Amino acid sequence: KDDNLTFVLESKGFDLSAPAGGVLALYEVLSEKLKEENLLSLYKDIELPLSDVLYDMEREGVKVDTEMFSVFESKYRAEIDVISKKIFTAAGEEFNLNSPAQLGKILFEKLKLPAPKKSKKGTYSTSADILEKLEPDYEIVRDVLRCRHLQKLLSTYIEGFRPLIGSKDKLVHTSFNQILTTTGRLSSANPNLQNIPVRDEEGRELRKLFIARADDRILLDADYSQIELRLLAHFSGCKELIDAYNNGEDIHALTASQVFGVPLGQVDAQMRRAAKAVNFGIIYGISDFGLANNLNIAPKQAREYIKAYFDRYSDVKKYMDSNVAFARQHGYVTTLLGRKRVIDEIRSSNFNIRAFGERAAMNMPLQGSSADIIKIAMVNISRRLKKEALRSKLILQVHDELVIDAYIDEQDKVTDILRYEMENAVKLKVPLTAEVHSGKNWYEAK
Repeated sequence: KDDNLTFVLESKGFDLSAPAGGVLALYEVLSEKLKEENLLSLYKDIELPLSDVLYDMEREGVKVDTEMFSVFESKYRAEIDVISKKIFTAAGEEFNLNSPAQLGKILFEKLKLPAPKKSKKGTYSTSADILEKLEPDYEIVRDVLRCRHLQKLLSTYIEGFRPLIGSKDKLVHTSFNQILTTTGRLSSANPNLQNIPVRDEEGRELRKLFIARADDRILLDADYSQIELRLLAHFSGCKELIDAYNNGEDIHALTASQVFGVPLGQVDAQMRRAAKAVNFGIIYGISDFGLANNLNIAPKQAREYIKAYFDRYSDVKKYMDSNVAFARQHGYVTTLLGRKRVIDEIRSSNFNIRAFGERAAMNMPLQGSSADIIKIAMVNISRRLKKEALRSKLILQVHDELVIDAYIDEQDKVTDILRYEMENAVKLKVPLTAEVHSGKNWYEAK
């Protein structure tokens, strides 16, 4: 993905004075390589038609509510002003809140908060991980982190997006990167519409900025339900997980029941939350320290949770171990459709690099297969919309989620197409399910 045409032509020994002829020769060479690697179908049936779909989506754009931009800006600036004054009062002086050196002096020298080691330059780190450890005990630290959060929302999503909005049509046209990620996932830039925060309500509210194109339209948002966990059940062949999904059971409650050894009816909200963190953590090859951090528990307890999970779902453990062993032997792993990710890190003598490679080997087949599946759905949805002469347009993809700007009189038909094509993109041992919601803005539709 980083090689320009001149470099590729030179590396294959083709004549630089006739680049068009070189491209034709490259086509022959690379087509042969795709065949050898069993990647021709992935290229011709998915990636190539998808490039047309992405072009249509980029050209279509997403409508934004410019009045709502001003509302968010005023709200953020007002709260930043109030909190800044509060911080200065607690510090006993005004200083540059955006200067880590000045903030470090105030917190760790003047106010004598427990200090990290100084850097070689003689300054204190005020990074998020340092401050988050102090957050529960010190109000000023909570205020600093809150201020930073608001400033990030303001600079990234308000000030950052504003120059990219069309002055007349009020549209933003993101660029989708088809070959940037190692897993096959799409990414988005200028503006990045895939990193709108979803973990907290305040971040989610930013979706109110994105609206349907006109009064006779509505946004439809379709989201795969737990697609990577369903893929884990499929790949591992774990009977408990497969049965749970086929019977429509609550997978997180079931895991809580198994891990904590209590009847399903006695699983409380806290147990389910812990089991959910374990379920998703397993997909990403989480360590006991990582899980402990997520759940705010001791590493020893987290280790017990992970052990209990693998004891109950031994097929999942075998599957994860087999991915690592395959990657160590062959130097790559593959997705459901044969997409390859080379993992050189798994053979590294450095422990941390090798551990990263092992996590990638566990996760890539799941995350990459999820990316493959939604790409198939996008191609099929786009074809159906055109074939059935519908005016509604696919405008956004955010990992496991698709957004369509739909005409209200087409809403029911488009909803059926969205759900059917997403749920039938591939056949797994468990059902794929997609939830579809609607609204005048993206927040309502989500």
